Amino acid sequence: MTTTVEIVLFEGFDELDALGPFEVLRQAARQGAPLSCKLVTLGGPGEVQGANGLRLRSEGALGEPSWLVIPGGGWGDRAECGAWGEARRGELPKAIASAHARGARIASVCTGALLVARAGLLNGRPAVTHRSALGDLARAGAEVVEARVVDDGEIVTAGGVTSGLDLGLHLLTRIAGPAMAERVAVEMEVRRESVYLSPRAPRLAGG
Repeated sequence: MTTTVEIVLFEGFDELDALGPFEVLRQAARQGAPLSCKLVTLGGPGEVQGANGLRLRSEGALGEPSWLVIPGGGWGDRAECGAWGEARRGELPKAIASAHARGARIASVCTGALLVARAGLLNGRPAVTHRSALGDLARAGAEVVEARVVDDGEIVTAGGVTSGLDLGLHLLTRIAGPAMAERVAVEMEVRRESVYLSPRAPRLAGG
């Protein structure tokens, strides 16, 4: 059975937040891992500009993935193009909540966690975000854990920017096992970091 992963883009998203896990998971898919990974937007195929000016074209509209990954970007600047603006407008948080209600597991990188919190999914749950936004995350009702990746079962959050690679490797561990995650980590020359596992997280040997 193929696990589907969709990474949702929005204007002002941080490029590495999205492309870190994207590259990990696409590398794994090429090596035979039972997964697919694509970039999506709420409105369907189209060009989206990241926080640093990189333009990417989404591959389709948000569907019904096994995992939905939310990048951050622009929160600290209170930018209208970015996670802050998306949280204020509310459409993306509603889509995240709807996807979760339909059975999708949710993952975030950096300040994408604030969009997950705005969706009402982090109240009383352990989570992490970029260290500059940990106070905002706590005020949103999350139990802040300072770790690269926090696994709380159907909700997984990662810290700032480069921790998207750690998130991708951890999701890969859950999807295809630790051996595949280690193979991709070696190929990409990424050192696998420890992950905070809550009681709700699955225990995977070597993961």
